[in-house]
Amino acid sequence: MKFFSRDKKTAFEAIEAAQWIAHGPVIFQVARVLRDSGILKVIEDSGSNGITNAEIAEKVKLSVYGVRVLLESGLGLGLVLVNDNIYTLGKTGHFILNDPLTIVNMDFVQDVNYQGFFHLEESIQTGKPVGLKHFGEWNTIYEGLSQLPPQVQKSWFNYDHFFSDDVFPLVLPMVYNGSVKNILDIGGNTGKWAIASTKFAPDIHVTIMDLPGQLNVAKKTIEEMGLNDRVSFIPVNILDEQTKIPGGFDAIWMSQFLDCFSEAEIVSILKRCCEALDDNGQVIIMEPLWDRQKFEIGAFCLQQLSLYFTVLANGNSQMYNSEVFIKCIEDAGLEIIEQTDNIGLSQTLLKCKKRK
Repeated sequence: MKFFSRDKKTAFEAIEAAQWIAHGPVIFQVARVLRDSGILKVIEDSGSNGITNAEIAEKVKLSVYGVRVLLESGLGLGLVLVNDNIYTLGKTGHFILNDPLTIVNMDFVQDVNYQGFFHLEESIQTGKPVGLKHFGEWNTIYEGLSQLPPQVQKSWFNYDHFFSDDVFPLVLPMVYNGSVKNILDIGGNTGKWAIASTKFAPDIHVTIMDLPGQLNVAKKTIEEMGLNDRVSFIPVNILDEQTKIPGGFDAIWMSQFLDCFSEAEIVSILKRCCEALDDNGQVIIMEPLWDRQKFEIGAFCLQQLSLYFTVLANGNSQMYNSEVFIKCIEDAGLEIIEQTDNIGLSQTLLKCKKRK
């Protein structure tokens, strides 16, 4: 919360920010089209010499008019600069074009969220992901994930994996520190954690527990890699409160999973995890908590795309702050024995045991 306790803007900066917000949808689409049409790349390739509107239009096969209106908008966004009718790339344009985080976020907004967000107000009012109807008639996006259009799937998985893949090498030794060999991965998705675990040490066995559609994707990959003897599968709907979580594991692992559920649902899942643990077992959770970010922009990104859960995913979850999330853990009968913030881009690792 440290970033948001006082107003740091002057009145002039505040009205300027208000105008950026008012033009937000226009700004986003202009930046995306400048990127996807190749205009920013052509300008980048021109280097410090720059390039004219007409030359750009010829290279990207668009009209001079079309390129002109995009570039003029891009000037106000700081994407491009102009001197004597010669365009060069601005710093912001460089990052729109080349920064992996920006690319992942922009693709996720465009391909997964943009049309659905027209229904934000209705989703807030009803507690249902009304925007999901743009893709299909499912209760949650997870039910239909394997049926989404290929480009939507690609952007969804790229976003999901971007914030976890970079931390796996950092987190693996923290999880498998000697006592954990047999682990239950709830919400294992495409099996990336399971695969990383088997590569980390030869005596680790992972059981993935997830929706059948998700498991089919993981199974295919794991079979192709010849890891059938190292990875097992349990198809379930974890939201069904009759679904018991099996015991006999050294630890239960959940990575970027619990943010897919409401507070009541998180407590229900964690209570069942608690029941499945023996006295030495652990529940290990990795989540991006927006108030535990090192930089304000990290919190900003999580706060904004948190609403994806509201509009498209399920209608009742979010990227949580630590106060709300930790209360769910405690309400489930668990206690945190170790907390590590600022892992990789955004993650917090929480190790939990049964509360005595």
